[in-house]
Amino acid sequence: MQLLRRGLKVSHIRLLAALAVRGQVAAAAGDVGISQPAASRLMAEVERITGQPMHVRTGRGIALTEAGAALARRAARVLIEIEDAERELAEIGGGTGGQVRLGAVTGAAMDRVLPALLHARDALPGVQIEVVVATSDVLCAQLLAGRLDFALGRLPRSGAQDRLRFRSLSGEPVSLLVRQGHPLPESPPVDELMRYDWVMPGEGAILRQAVHARLRALGLPEPPGTVSTASFLLTLALLQQSDAIAPLARAVAHRFGSGADAPFRALQVDLGIEVEPFGVVTRVGGALPPVAQRLLALVTGDLAVKTAVP
Repeated sequence: MQLLRRGLKVSHIRLLAALAVRGQVAAAAGDVGISQPAASRLMAEVERITGQPMHVRTGRGIALTEAGAALARRAARVLIEIEDAERELAEIGGGTGGQVRLGAVTGAAMDRVLPALLHARDALPGVQIEVVVATSDVLCAQLLAGRLDFALGRLPRSGAQDRLRFRSLSGEPVSLLVRQGHPLPESPPVDELMRYDWVMPGEGAILRQAVHARLRALGLPEPPGTVSTASFLLTLALLQQSDAIAPLARAVAHRFGSGADAPFRALQVDLGIEVEPFGVVTRVGGALPPVAQRLLALVTGDLAVKTAVP
């Protein structure tokens, strides 16, 4: 508590958190609603309170020192906790209302989040739910920035693992999706698959890596052409207007490729492609507001909460 005794205030914390994102005093000052001279004075106060330099000037603005970056990272966490406390108090005062912000990779969104959202209409009346569907790296960055309460995905490959907690939920088998009317039969020979272009996420994406590793293990060549995109909508559009093949999480392929009227169909061939398990990702040291805990329980299948909240 020495920093508080020496005079560290919420205004200092807000400015530090903004500087970590903006990198410029003027922009950070605008974010927190103060003038640039006032921001400079606050930074000077922080350096006096801590006894260490917090930033250095560069050609493009400022760069936080190692000490400044460490304090800014903690400052961002403090602001997230204050915001969560505000939401929790609002929930307590308003009964069952509140807001939850969650993220999910595409497969988990179809397999876990969609059923939970349908059930939440009865189990969590009055709750506003925002869902972000993106890659795990994007979700984890938003989680650390306080823009999400929790996410269904995987930990990033490098950095931030010490600030995130992961609880595995399930593996993610992969199916191959094509348009209705595709020339391939329902159960095609494996070598026939290599005659068509494939639509996959970009280099470094975990699904792409899993696909290439499995094709190599089976002694198969790479597809003759590959379109790379992180957009699920563009993937579906490409499938619908071409003879391309897309490897997708089985839950996604089943959702869009089953039923007589479905515009797509999942090929009845199993190459044994499976992406490493996804799970619940939360911030280390963070406490979920009660309404977020209840939605998380629905997402993870805790039957004890599948009743209307009093």
